Amino acid sequence: MRQMVSFTLRGAGHEVLEAQDGTVALSVLQTRAVDLVLTDINMPNMNGIELTRALRALPSFGKTPIILLTTESDPAKKAEGRAAGATGWIVKPFSQDQLLALVAKLLPA
Repeated sequence: MRQMVSFTLRGAGHEVLEAQDGTVALSVLQTRAVDLVLTDINMPNMNGIELTRALRALPSFGKTPIILLTTESDPAKKAEGRAAGATGWIVKPFSQDQLLALVAKLLPA
């Protein structure tokens, strides 16, 4: 999934940072500003909701869009994600066009 998202975004001209889990992502993002965060809910060491909470606790991520990628369609999980500070949610499987449309909507032109 990470490779497909990265390939799609790079193909559309975006710079992409990748991390194999939430702990690595948090470590990288504490030293690097980004315009958007896409995170899977189910990751080892720190899941996407925990990562979202940790990022929202950092002043530099107060307004950064954070999108959760998941197979979950449970309304309770969506509510948990929103409560953690997620901007939005995209349910897998999704098309490259859906991903690019969401990114285009959230990033300034």
